[in-house]
Amino acid sequence: MANIIQHPLRLRADPTRVVVRPFHLAWQASGPDLERVQRLARDIVALNPRNVRAELGFVLGDFGGRHWQIERVFQDRFDEVEPRLGLCSKPLKRELQLLIGAYFCHEYSYAAAALMNPSVVRHPDQSGMPDGSVRIILSLRAVGEGHISTIAFREGIITQDRELTLLSQPAFATTAMEGPHRDDKPEDVVSLYRQRDSSLSGTVIFPITEAQRNGLEDLRLVEFQRDSGKSEWIGTYTAYSGRDIRSELLRTRDFKDFTLTPIKGGAGRNKGMALFPRKIDGQFCMIGRQDGKNLYLLRSDTIDHWEGGTLLLEPRYPWEFVQIGNCGAPIELDEGWLLLTHGVGAMRKYAIGAVLLDKIDPSKVIGRTTDPILSAADEDREGYVPNVVYTCGAIRVGDDIFLPYGVADSSVCFAFVAISEILAAMNLAA
Repeated sequence: MANIIQHPLRLRADPTRVVVRPFHLAWQASGPDLERVQRLARDIVALNPRNVRAELGFVLGDFGGRHWQIERVFQDRFDEVEPRLGLCSKPLKRELQLLIGAYFCHEYSYAAAALMNPSVVRHPDQSGMPDGSVRIILSLRAVGEGHISTIAFREGIITQDRELTLLSQPAFATTAMEGPHRDDKPEDVVSLYRQRDSSLSGTVIFPITEAQRNGLEDLRLVEFQRDSGKSEWIGTYTAYSGRDIRSELLRTRDFKDFTLTPIKGGAGRNKGMALFPRKIDGQFCMIGRQDGKNLYLLRSDTIDHWEGGTLLLEPRYPWEFVQIGNCGAPIELDEGWLLLTHGVGAMRKYAIGAVLLDKIDPSKVIGRTTDPILSAADEDREGYVPNVVYTCGAIRVGDDIFLPYGVADSSVCFAFVAISEILAAMNLAA
């Protein structure tokens, strides 16, 4: 079994991380629900100017120190709901607009319930890094009230001595904002942007569409090399509506602007897809689990349409008898494609293993670990969903694999493991 070097840092759920979110109050509805919303607006408008000023002052005093540019947030929210409020055409004073906006907002603790299932990529900005060190971006699945999953980020630095330092989170968290829809994009493609004065470590991506309503789950980020040689950061994630799932793509060139794009085709109806970091033989390639149990290799001429696939791996060892899945994008080594996998065994215990695929033809399995390289044990068993270790992506740092992973759907840990030890633990020609 490979020797895992654990880092002492651990990230946990944090109810103090809050953002301002729309409080819908059925304002998009019709009939009695819309009448209730319009009555609320009329009650606010009926306040005398002194009471408007006093109520707004109370709200700003209560919440202004907890949120970034809260008056702008209230103004944006008023502008969004105003067409549905049935108010007179006479312009309202700014204080009244802000107060109405505040009534249609609420404070949301986006990571109160859980922080889990991370992935990691190299940061677009590697300037000033000493030899052997790398600047990184972590993606995290944060879970808040109503079990809504969002995407959060942390920036950090890894040194050649296996030291990990994460940048401090800013005092205020902010949501990525929806940009105007571009005419050259399909209707179901969403454009988002990071607020200008917000850092990436303080940015949260929330569900936007009905298909995403109950969460954006398990982002698997990868630095993808385009045909031009330039990098684009692409992640697959599961959009959950509360009833149905589908796979979607997050794409960015700078982590300032993002697009969220549904994956078309039969494969898009499944979860847990992981993109190879470059084309192979002129095609995009993915690892997916098309039947809920086995791993498949998928190929496509376009990045947003995937079908079928060919069977790649079936459970073989007791720790993975129930099912296997991928743990993020394959990592390119001289020896081949290193694919981290998760397996589920008795008592629904999750463990992480590894497979080596041929670099030219990844449908050929060169080797796989007979035992897990990481499994839930001791204090790492306990949490919201016990006996689970899970990662959505690792990277190579020097001679190591840097592995962030979730524990019991409750917290995030970090480990280093030598590539040579992973390869040595494999049963070759598997």
